[in-house]
Amino acid sequence: MTDKPLPPALPIESLYRRCDPATLSFKDTTELEHLDNYFGQDRALDAMRFGLGIHHEGYNIYVMGSPGMGKHEMLQDFLQQHIADDPRPNDWCYINNFSAPQQPKVLKLPCGVAGRLQKNMEQCIEDLLVTIPGVFQSAEYKARLNEISEEYSDKEQQAFTTLRDKAKERDIALMQTPTGYTLAPLAKDKIITPEEFEALDEAEQKTIEEKISELKEELKQVVLKMPMWMKEGRERMKKLNQNIVLNAVNQIFRELEIRYGEHAEVLNFLAEVKQDVIENVDAFREEEGHASGPEDLKARVHEFPMYKVNVLVDNSGTCSPPIVYEDNPSLNNLMGRVEHEAQFGTLTTDFTLIRNGALHRANGGYLLLDALKVLTNPFAWETLKRALHAHEIRIESIDQLLSLVSTKSLEPEPVPLDLKVILLGDRMIYYLLEAYDPDFKLLFKVPADLSEDLPRTADNTLGYARLIAALQHRKSLRPLDPGAVARVVEQGSRMLEDAEKLPLRLNSLTDLLCESDYYAAIAKADRISALHVQQAIEAAVRRMDQFRERVHESILRDIQLVDSSGAKVAQINGLSVYQLGEYAFGGPTRITAQARLGSGKVLDIEREVKLGGNIHSKAVLILSAFIASRFAKNRPLPISASLVFEQSYGGVEGDSASVAEITVLLSAIADIPIRQNLAVTGSINQHGQVQAIGGINQKIEGFYDICAARGLTGDQGVVMPSANTQHLMLASRVIDAVASGQFHIYAVSTIDEALSLLTGIPAGEPDQQAQYPANSVNGRVAAKVAEWIQLAKKYAVHDDKGDRREQ
Repeated sequence: MTDKPLPPALPIESLYRRCDPATLSFKDTTELEHLDNYFGQDRALDAMRFGLGIHHEGYNIYVMGSPGMGKHEMLQDFLQQHIADDPRPNDWCYINNFSAPQQPKVLKLPCGVAGRLQKNMEQCIEDLLVTIPGVFQSAEYKARLNEISEEYSDKEQQAFTTLRDKAKERDIALMQTPTGYTLAPLAKDKIITPEEFEALDEAEQKTIEEKISELKEELKQVVLKMPMWMKEGRERMKKLNQNIVLNAVNQIFRELEIRYGEHAEVLNFLAEVKQDVIENVDAFREEEGHASGPEDLKARVHEFPMYKVNVLVDNSGTCSPPIVYEDNPSLNNLMGRVEHEAQFGTLTTDFTLIRNGALHRANGGYLLLDALKVLTNPFAWETLKRALHAHEIRIESIDQLLSLVSTKSLEPEPVPLDLKVILLGDRMIYYLLEAYDPDFKLLFKVPADLSEDLPRTADNTLGYARLIAALQHRKSLRPLDPGAVARVVEQGSRMLEDAEKLPLRLNSLTDLLCESDYYAAIAKADRISALHVQQAIEAAVRRMDQFRERVHESILRDIQLVDSSGAKVAQINGLSVYQLGEYAFGGPTRITAQARLGSGKVLDIEREVKLGGNIHSKAVLILSAFIASRFAKNRPLPISASLVFEQSYGGVEGDSASVAEITVLLSAIADIPIRQNLAVTGSINQHGQVQAIGGINQKIEGFYDICAARGLTGDQGVVMPSANTQHLMLASRVIDAVASGQFHIYAVSTIDEALSLLTGIPAGEPDQQAQYPANSVNGRVAAKVAEWIQLAKKYAVHDDKGDRREQ
């Protein structure tokens, strides 16, 4: 059987997919109709429309996508268009509960009414502070007050006069002293002295004492009636005060009652306020001779917080349901809080110190939250779920939740809750919540999965240009000419590592446009051109490129050993990618192997020293299984081998070195030299098929840069998986070298194609007896394996004889 021909080097057309500016029929992006931010997100938009349109419990939305997708702006734009015709939200406020001040009442009002009611109540208090003192200064009031005072004074005087006359008839005097009243005997209208009283006979003394005793009892009854008369007088004065101000208060409240006649709850509140004002009218009286000025009135308004209205949410400034994004979704910021004031060393509070949270502000509309921030804020996630389950917002502090304090505080009436919560996060958080939080499935039933990319077709490219035009207009940037748009499209495919896709990460796209505009401004250009876009791309790379330079410098100075010419046994150039945040670069890494007669185990040194990851270890097991299946399917494989990434001092992860590892291992077994002017990357399965890997552009460019720095020889290149051809978007320096024949890129589909290229020897195809050609790579490996099998048998026989002799 003849060997398959070697795969040819890839043509230039396969290395980079250009976007021809001639296909873009506009002079600059100002001619293009702007496209919405959610271009290419049909799947997610259908989910959003469903989630916003269904009004059953639990149909809140989770928008999932990678960071940088522009989820916030996208959602804001979509919601603004979707809710344009929705009803206006209500206002919410707290008012005093006169029967239970610790439990303020919540008041729901039409949009814009709460703010007016708050101002009206403050004006009402001012009117009361002006009107009531004036009523008490009126002549009518003073006359009626004097009448009551004189009436009870006369009643008291009359009682004592009557008693005094009665006592006098009995020759007893009633006298008023500083300590009260006392009785003394009389003789000829004169008070008898103690000496004269003692001079009287016993019968007369006894008669006088009996008279005094009887009169004392009557005096006692009069004195006991005095508090009752005083109480009765106070009640009559209080009733007088209430009656005298009733008309004035009614006049003040009548206008409010007419204005808010359609709102029953407001009328109930006004009635309670009016009743409380009448019952506590003395609080509005001024001291004699003191008149309040305008500034004093404003200050005194704060003395009557019980009559105020605490506007929790005022939606007078919006014509549509609110869209609220809470950047810091802590417990207080979500649910609201009750503030306290320090007065004379103690903390006090009342319903006017209740503050709203994001749920209050978004009530009747939409609340946008970052899933990760909600989950990482203590108590926020559990409290949010409770609110959604109960359909109410109950204000609680962390102290109350943890039962850390037992002091009495406000218990505001819960606010009824009706809104859509939209969580924004990545897919990992969504699937973790779905798997481990039973409540999540009940509350967030609508996933909206954002697309990361879309096919790079002619129509989508034009749509992408319209999206660029919209972003340029939004950021007030210079217009882009067709060449600039084409370069942005190409860079998008490069960033996505797929020549057949366009990325939908709006943040990265916006950054590129802003940076390109900067270089256009420096050049004093009216439009952004492809040159300015290229300058922005190169500047962004240079800002992060120092570590790449240091790594390549260590190779060029032979500190890190990598050959780019000649041929070596059991040594190969693998390709690695270094990922530094959003920046990535590639470079060659020397991989070596050792093989000898042994027990059939391939030792992964990286794994043994805990520098290899699980995926890399899996790849080593796969290549071990492949070798055993190909060369010793029906017999033990008597090989002990080791693999290592030389001079690697950090972790090694991934399976992209599988092709390199199996090639270097077979080289070590059969003593076949490997070309060092080639580097290789690719994954392999157990059937010898080469599979796609990531970072293909950075890997090729990394090896090219090393070869170019040392001097291109015309035979250098990279062997890569053919499945990665569609991902190629190589830098122009590499394409120019390929075009001039100084560098080559080969795409392979099987391990045999890679072996032929890397060794310069045909890999070899098995004949009908499953035998490989002797001079092929597979034939030489098979021969070596057969030799080791015979040696293994020989040593096994010697060992067996030795055991029998010992017995």
